[in-house]
Amino acid sequence: MIDWTDIYLWVKTLHVVAVISWMAGMLYMPRLFVYHCSAEIGSVQSETFKIMERRLYKAIMNPAMMVAWAAGLVIAWEQSYFTSGWFHAKLGAVVLMTVIHLMLGRYVRDFAADRNTRTHKFYRVINEIPTVLMIAAVIFVIVKPF
Repeated sequence: MIDWTDIYLWVKTLHVVAVISWMAGMLYMPRLFVYHCSAEIGSVQSETFKIMERRLYKAIMNPAMMVAWAAGLVIAWEQSYFTSGWFHAKLGAVVLMTVIHLMLGRYVRDFAADRNTRTHKFYRVINEIPTVLMIAAVIFVIVKPF
């Protein structure tokens, strides 16, 4: 017979691993952009950054985001979190994180086409947004302030 408690723990583990992977990419990608801004278009360095950015986004960040969302929704459903205020706040932070994720994907495409118009200062600021959202989400889940 299936023990749903064991399955829940595996889904929760998968969720935590996916979130860690997603956040690693979300924190690293803007740093790559900061350095990419100073690389001359067409240089070996610029082309290397393009490869790194594409692989990070497509091979790590996208799958991690999808697994984090899927496992998180399974957990929320299983634990009946959809009626909790803290969960709505956490979900809001995750939705904003997803918007930032999609923006980073757009910037990856801009750099790949050599049409980036933003400065390294812009990407330094963008780099802080996932950190703030991550802190908020963790507070909502652990402290459950409302």
